[in-house]
Amino acid sequence: MSEKNFDRATLEYALAELGRRAFAAGRTVEIVIYGGSALLLTLNREINTGDVDAVFEGNRDFIKKLAAEMAEEFEWDENWLNDGVKGWLSKRDSDPEVRALFKTYPSEDQPGLRVYTAKPEYLFAMKCRAMRVGGIETNSDIDDIKLLARAIGIKNSQDALTLVERFYPHNMLQPKTRLGLEEIFSNLTIGSESDETPRSSPP
Repeated sequence: MSEKNFDRATLEYALAELGRRAFAAGRTVEIVIYGGSALLLTLNREINTGDVDAVFEGNRDFIKKLAAEMAEEFEWDENWLNDGVKGWLSKRDSDPEVRALFKTYPSEDQPGLRVYTAKPEYLFAMKCRAMRVGGIETNSDIDDIKLLARAIGIKNSQDALTLVERFYPHNMLQPKTRLGLEEIFSNLTIGSESDETPRSSPP
């Protein structure tokens, strides 16, 4: 099966189709979306994402079955919808304050799928914790961190670290997180888009 790159239009189509199939089966299911897909939906991030990071514990087998059927029918990667993000979740993940209802698919009159997204503060903390080893210049999460910092209004590395530690204990953060944040915020001007460059690779 071929890799599918989801822009906003194709991602919304996939979610609507998933919702349509769930509703046709007499079910209303819920998922929470994280990562690049959440940014694409909520902050209009101009990216394509290769998969959808989501958690769907309450209906896992049913949703995976529908996603597998869609992958086969549309010739998408079998893991286009996956829950690999679970290893990065905060202990606060079950707190309703860290997520928001984005949309019901295919419609409120036919509620097959309710999509929640992690709020920007939580996404920011997750992106910072996942900051990859290899130096700030090679980190593909940097543009997302900058975008989220602007959306939240974070202006310096200390405020950024304080926010991250609201979701992850200090002992869960690697030294590269603090160093990376210091470098990011030394070059970031809140309210300016000049240092953000669009990208098309997955987050």
